[in-house]
Amino acid sequence: MKFKKKTVYINENVPFRTLWKEPKLQWDVIGIALGITVLLMFGAWYLTLPALNLKNAGFWVFLMAAVLIYFFAKMIVSAIRKKDVGVRNPVIVFAVLVIGLFGNLIFSSRLFHAKAYSEILKVEDAEIDLIPSVSGSSSIALMDTASAERLGDRKIGSLSNVVSQFNVGEYMQINYQEAPVKVAALKYDGFFKWNANKNQGIPGYVIVNPVDMSADYASLKEGMKFVPSAYFSKNLYRHIRFNNPSLLVDNVHFEIDEEGNPWYVGSIYDHTIGLFGGKKVIGALIINPVNGEMQKYALSDVPVWADIVIDGDLICTQYNDHAQLQHGFWNSVFSQTDCRQVTTIRSANEDGDEEAYPDYGYIAKEGDIWVYTGVTSLNGDSSNLGFILANERTAETKYITCAGADEFSGMKSAEGEVQEKGYIASFPSLINVEGTPTYIMVLKDSNGLVKMYAAVNVEQYNIVATAATQADCIEKYRKLMNAEITPDEAKSDEPAKDTSNYKEMTIKVKKLQTIDKGGDTYIYVVDETDHIYNAKYADVIGMILVEEGDEITILTDGTDFLLKE
Repeated sequence: MKFKKKTVYINENVPFRTLWKEPKLQWDVIGIALGITVLLMFGAWYLTLPALNLKNAGFWVFLMAAVLIYFFAKMIVSAIRKKDVGVRNPVIVFAVLVIGLFGNLIFSSRLFHAKAYSEILKVEDAEIDLIPSVSGSSSIALMDTASAERLGDRKIGSLSNVVSQFNVGEYMQINYQEAPVKVAALKYDGFFKWNANKNQGIPGYVIVNPVDMSADYASLKEGMKFVPSAYFSKNLYRHIRFNNPSLLVDNVHFEIDEEGNPWYVGSIYDHTIGLFGGKKVIGALIINPVNGEMQKYALSDVPVWADIVIDGDLICTQYNDHAQLQHGFWNSVFSQTDCRQVTTIRSANEDGDEEAYPDYGYIAKEGDIWVYTGVTSLNGDSSNLGFILANERTAETKYITCAGADEFSGMKSAEGEVQEKGYIASFPSLINVEGTPTYIMVLKDSNGLVKMYAAVNVEQYNIVATAATQADCIEKYRKLMNAEITPDEAKSDEPAKDTSNYKEMTIKVKKLQTIDKGGDTYIYVVDETDHIYNAKYADVIGMILVEEGDEITILTDGTDFLLKE
């Protein structure tokens, strides 16, 4: 018995098997499909605003979406017009885009370019003197964003003509007239409020003084019309994209200059490793929100009043790459020799899963805002090996060696000092008190109101001073340091180690390993004879500079060791 071959049709005239053969071009079908694609993709671009740049992964996704729309539009139109039109070419283009996207994502990754990633951020060693002195306490910004929001909302709530039409936007930490402040522009409270006020624009902004805990409202002579909360062509992001279709820009935020004029500042960046890897800020885009005028600046030419060109999250990511990938990708995964990370906090993401995020504070220094954060081992212990200070305008980054408690241990120590009151400590700032690194922070009640200040010794976090004012807290802490703590006692609360039986010897380091025990970091050294030595990392901080294969001179009793000075 013979079976007759059956042809499947997508309609009565177009057999399905011919779709792959790409028959003679049907320009009417192609033209209609292209018209539909262009119309829909322009609408998609208007809404999503991806940079039309091959170094933007979102643009590749945009192109893939365009190919899919064209594919389906071509099939539908060909079916309606009963034309024999193939779909092979769109499928091939889509496949090429998918392979190109994921191929570039993989080959731009840290796995293949560990050294290049480790060299993006240039880090220089510095001394403790770089930490701002306590004498500049008027430049210590202690207020967290939540406290600033409360003060700002309270101020706006007293202005009846403002509170009914606007909300307060995101607060940014900047340096204004040589003092740290938090500023936030007002934003439209929805489409209808924008429609009612679009001709006048946003009338002002809020400025919060984190030192004296006060908030003021600054009214503008001319309103801001090009803002993130506006709609259509006055939306700030759409205004930027329409004028710069291919520009890679993010971190668009509000700042003010030294005269109090409003601006929006965005970070211009490039991918320096492959198409999608090695994100690096190369300049700034500064927009006048009153008239929409904008200007691009190279990183070296950014005006000094613009404080946040490189945001803290990017700096922390780049430092982690620097500290973890300098000996290769696989070292960062397995042995983790000499690997470090910035202070992290664990919190739930939008999906409810717990993730680790970098945490950092701010220091106002020499007219700029510097991000500071502790540096610890990858073991997640509660001690720091040192600190980094990074300028958010220039990316200048310094590493300060200073073993001691991490920020969260300092916060817990301060909370324990007033545990009967149940106050919560904010993330601390870092100051230098007579050559001693010190955490200083505010203590808040359950309503988020600042009640007290606390100063905690970094190297010995059981030394804590609290007071009702910042000045009194610092003075109490200074007296505590001078009167109750001798230099030897300040180094450690443990009895001095007996080293009378230690012998000097030189060994070649075969392996290094750090382990967290009881809240402290210990380092273990294996020599060429597979003998193991150990020490508390804080006691041999010079081991940070030691790599596998180096020869070092130590004092040891056979197990414990110290570096010979």
